[in-house]
Amino acid sequence: MNPDDKIKERLKSYLERDEKGIRKAVLCLFLQDESYTTEDVYTYLVEHGFDVSYRGISAMVGLMNTRLGILSIDVTGEHNVYSLKEGHREIVKSVLDNY
Repeated sequence: MNPDDKIKERLKSYLERDEKGIRKAVLCLFLQDESYTTEDVYTYLVEHGFDVSYRGISAMVGLMNTRLGILSIDVTGEHNVYSLKEGHREIVKSVLDNY
């Protein structure tokens, strides 16, 4: 199995446990722009009617970074800034198209 297939499988498994659609919404957000802070992601979800906590979103984004391996993180500023890694945009898009 090549690395892209492994990422696809991890993403599919991750989305299968997405009962409320929050994970899908976050992935769609990362497809829209370059980078986001946890605050940006939290605000986006609240504005779209999701009942979430800031700590929960912080944990989710951190997990997407470490377990899924699809995000890069910039820790040089005051807040961590996350973005999709180069080359992962099409993988994420193709998995989301099936959900």
